Amino acid sequence: MAGILVFAEQRNGSLKRASLEAVSEGRRIADALGTSLSAVVVGADLPPLAEELAKYGAERVVLVESPLLSSYSSDGYSEALAAVIGDASPAVVLMPATAMGRDLAPRLAGRLGAGLAPDCVDVRVEQGVLRARRPVYSGKAFATVEFMGLAMATLRPNVFPLVEKPAPSCEVVHVSPGLQELRIRARVVRTELPERKELDVAEAGKIVSGGRGLKEARNFSLIRDLAEALEAAVGASRAAVDAGWIEHSHQVGQTGKVVSPTLYVACGISGAIQHLAGMSSSKVIVAINKDPEAPIFKVCDYGIVGDLFDVLPKLTAELRRLTSE
Repeated sequence: MAGILVFAEQRNGSLKRASLEAVSEGRRIADALGTSLSAVVVGADLPPLAEELAKYGAERVVLVESPLLSSYSSDGYSEALAAVIGDASPAVVLMPATAMGRDLAPRLAGRLGAGLAPDCVDVRVEQGVLRARRPVYSGKAFATVEFMGLAMATLRPNVFPLVEKPAPSCEVVHVSPGLQELRIRARVVRTELPERKELDVAEAGKIVSGGRGLKEARNFSLIRDLAEALEAAVGASRAAVDAGWIEHSHQVGQTGKVVSPTLYVACGISGAIQHLAGMSSSKVIVAINKDPEAPIFKVCDYGIVGDLFDVLPKLTAELRRLTSE
């Protein structure tokens, strides 16, 4: 079987953790199939990244550089990657299921005529056959799929373990794609970043989320205080976002971001199926709700039946006391 190729997403010269998770999983699959592992990075004026990728098992790193790739564009990235994949002829292409990966993977699969399994939570080799497992029907069931021909899969962040397995050596290949500016039909003209630099819920290892039970926007300070004590990201339900209490970038759920942290604390969130679809794969779920019949208690590992306005300040104070000792 031909080799494994992983698209390693970078932003501002730094590799995303989800990319390293994909490389680590690619190494495991490559070992199971007895084949090689390559990683491809796309951008402009890329810094040396081979050493970091080699630490997780990449034996070959392809750096695709062009001024037209300085900012992400679906047209530019898909054309550049299609050329690399065409030259390498891998059997499997893995990508992180980040915002970029979710946009890029289907475009690339369509261009290459490849089978795509998006948002996978498990990829394994059984009797020499690659199988991918992914949630369907808003997380109420799982589908296991096999591939015909080129296999492509995006991997849900924070699900696959990050395991260091250094490659004995790593070949670095520089590629300058022959992109034409007119073929890139949409491009980034300006990037506006929020004044407050906060953890992205899609990549955070711990998340504290607030919902309708907070009653108003200013009460999100209770969520932020607990998140600060836990060194966690701040999340929200759709109800809280629709009410204008917090920005959409914090929304967790079917119409927000799908997350898989090691710890998810749901505060004042009833547990509608749309919200559960975005966080049910969390390793440990803690629910705080005054309604003992709330659906969230059916999926949580630990539940606190109580008024969040009483529970959260006490929980935050105790966490701060423990961390200060």
